[in-house]
Amino acid sequence: MPERKGSAWDEALKQLEIAAEKLKLEPSIVQMLKHPRRMIIVAVPTRMDNGSIKVFTGYRVQHNNWRGPHKGGIRYHPSVDLDEVKALAMWMTWKCAVMDLPYGGGKGGVVCNPKEMSRSELERMTRRFTAMLIDDIGPYKDVPAPDVYTDSQTMAWIVDTYSQMRGYYEPGVVTGKPVNIGGSLGRDQATGRGVAICAREAAKEKGIRLGGASVAVQGFGNVGSYAVITLHGWGAKIVAISDSQGGIYSPSGLDPNAVMAFKQKTGKVSGFSGSKDISNENLLELSCDILVPAALENVITAKNASRINAKIVSEGANGPTTTEADQILDEKNVLVVPDILANAGGVTVSYFEWLQNLRREHWALEEVNSRLETNMVKAFNDNMDLTKKEKVTMRTAALMLAIGRVADAFARLGLFP
Repeated sequence: MPERKGSAWDEALKQLEIAAEKLKLEPSIVQMLKHPRRMIIVAVPTRMDNGSIKVFTGYRVQHNNWRGPHKGGIRYHPSVDLDEVKALAMWMTWKCAVMDLPYGGGKGGVVCNPKEMSRSELERMTRRFTAMLIDDIGPYKDVPAPDVYTDSQTMAWIVDTYSQMRGYYEPGVVTGKPVNIGGSLGRDQATGRGVAICAREAAKEKGIRLGGASVAVQGFGNVGSYAVITLHGWGAKIVAISDSQGGIYSPSGLDPNAVMAFKQKTGKVSGFSGSKDISNENLLELSCDILVPAALENVITAKNASRINAKIVSEGANGPTTTEADQILDEKNVLVVPDILANAGGVTVSYFEWLQNLRREHWALEEVNSRLETNMVKAFNDNMDLTKKEKVTMRTAALMLAIGRVADAFARLGLFP
């Protein structure tokens, strides 16, 4: 299948090459890392509510398992394609390594529009997709999680389908489950909380007082909402919020909890009382201390990077900034906390959930958040130390840290046979 120029996969390969050159990696290792270990494409026939059968295309890419089982979300979206899933799987390998978790990267998706599907149609599609992957996933093989337009209910269907087909209950096949069937407290908030922790640590690095610091978020789903709710709780001023339909701006500040209540009632943030409607594009270019891009990839590019007026970018989405844009932002002295670090809170608490499942334990929320805080701050400091030592961007340092750890695992394991 041909690769599209400018795709997320192209960006992922560029990032790998930049870090590999800095690390002086052997070409053979780079070649292996450029090729996902396994790419699975399946047809997912699903009976629709009107009795017809519709066939969806499903993907699961398992990038690398040198450090442990594959780990990564499953997304439901009309734009899902193989290039995107390959890139996200590779980024998951780096993300797990940056956090020093015993996982490799994986990612999956189904090409569909969940907004146009009923709950029963989504359930049937999910169960069919799971059945088709039954021999490719498992607690010691590949552990999916929620992603774009999938949630804890999706994971519950996967757990039940997998368990029914295996003949025993196995909660560890996925993470991000409902708490009452083995999910972890704090998992829903974890990715956004990790973005907020990184933004806070970056503010310290830039000498910015978090209390009163202005924050704009693009994307008000799970990640963006919890990121700004957390930052708001720490005293930051949320000046702009957007979702897929548009954004709102208020220089005096917005209460993200009130905006969330408004969105739940109306289905959008636009029109929120006391705010001015703005576009997603304009939100990115607002003057603010902290910008959180938490929507889709490639929203900060060479075309608009020179107009970014934030001091810090803490990436909630996967791949929101292109390689060319990274260079421009670095020249503008914008501190970009890269996605593989900033949004790694989700996979970190997924790891905690996996451990709880394997041990049949259940941790208190305070323990989960305390462990997340410790892991995120350590990873941020490790990343910042390498950034300063090598005089590179945080993204390059994060990739060097991650790819170096993955390459070292291969050096220890060797090639079989």
